[in-house]
Amino acid sequence: MLSLFEIGAMMLALSALFGWVNHAFIKLPHTIGLLVMALAASLALIGVGVIFPALGLTQTVTSAVAQIDFNATVMNGMLAFLLFAGALHVDMKFLSSQKWAIGLMATIGVCVSTAIVGTGFYIIAKLLGINLPFIWALVFGALISPTDPVAVLSILKTVTMPKELEAKIAGESLFNDGVGVVVFTIILAVAVQMGGFELVTSHGVTDGSYSGHGSGHVDALSVAKLFFVEAGGGAALGLFTGWLAYRAMAVIDEHAIEVLISLGIVTATYAVAQRLHLSGPIAVVITGLFIGNKGAALAMSEHTRTYLFGFWELIDEILNSVLFLLIGLEILILSSDMDIKFALIVALAIPLVLLARFTAVLIPMRFLKLFKTFTPGSIRILTWCGVRGGISVALALSLPEVPYKPVILTATYGVVIFSIIVQGLTVKPLVKKLVDPSVS
Repeated sequence: MLSLFEIGAMMLALSALFGWVNHAFIKLPHTIGLLVMALAASLALIGVGVIFPALGLTQTVTSAVAQIDFNATVMNGMLAFLLFAGALHVDMKFLSSQKWAIGLMATIGVCVSTAIVGTGFYIIAKLLGINLPFIWALVFGALISPTDPVAVLSILKTVTMPKELEAKIAGESLFNDGVGVVVFTIILAVAVQMGGFELVTSHGVTDGSYSGHGSGHVDALSVAKLFFVEAGGGAALGLFTGWLAYRAMAVIDEHAIEVLISLGIVTATYAVAQRLHLSGPIAVVITGLFIGNKGAALAMSEHTRTYLFGFWELIDEILNSVLFLLIGLEILILSSDMDIKFALIVALAIPLVLLARFTAVLIPMRFLKLFKTFTPGSIRILTWCGVRGGISVALALSLPEVPYKPVILTATYGVVIFSIIVQGLTVKPLVKKLVDPSVS
């Protein structure tokens, strides 16, 4: 049994090693390179375990990776810092200029995608002879529909595109994960209630990780209340804590203390949001936007801005590296549940999720096109930039131990791997083909 320090040391050392090899020889974008190398190493270990089972090497590494609670690590650890770091660098002027597109895609778009993916996944499962109730297919639709802000913002660093399009992609990814987690919580509560299952997992919705309220009675009124209280309350909390940090920074000019204030306000905001059953992701995004725009402009000296933004860029890079490494290593845990039917359902789930993403973008964009014009190729670029990542995997891992978990988890992992590697590596040529990168 490895200690927490030893696990952390292993993750950081592997991230550094794989990052160096990728930068020196493979030359893929940093986070994608880490994921590819971790995935290749995991598959090689599985192969060694099949050919030389007596070595026990695969079992040793798998048991070490299994000690890492991916869901808790991402949702209750990394996510707050990664979302804040991402929001800190987003220009609020550009974001507000695209508020209607962002708002519609992050709300209606997530719901439309959930319905399409859920229905399609249910049909695919039936055709393959897999027993999957419709409500659990919708659970998969809910957890795979939000684009992952960590993956999206990481990929955007490697692509030059018109500012208004970048604002739509970044803004939607920052907000729709908060909305998606709320939708996931609601549908999971309904699924558990209908199936008579009891949520007893140590890191599932019952402990407040997703602000769930167990398997009690769920009706339309409680659903509406949960949605608006969690999302709206999270936004209000983030605005308040962002203002507190801004006021504290405005009365001093000491970069070390102001960096510490930013670090403290992120952890406190996310912790309070979880305790009050509000949306922690939305809360820290609002806080980050407030400090990164109003705070940076009015409460910080140039010296402090340099240190604070540099600190959060470093945090972002380190945590991104570890997260994408973990995603690649998770195949060691999932490999025991895979069979030929699951491989087929993954192959069919990928185009299904892309179709749902296209529809979820098309509906709000066609509506808004009645009032304004958009960059040529916007719908196709927004569709392809809808990258899924660690949040979807964490949500899938948080499911209670029901008979449908293995197929949902395998499909989620397959879609995420395809999304990060294939979509992530082809966004840049797609943007170059469809729009002029010099357009501002």
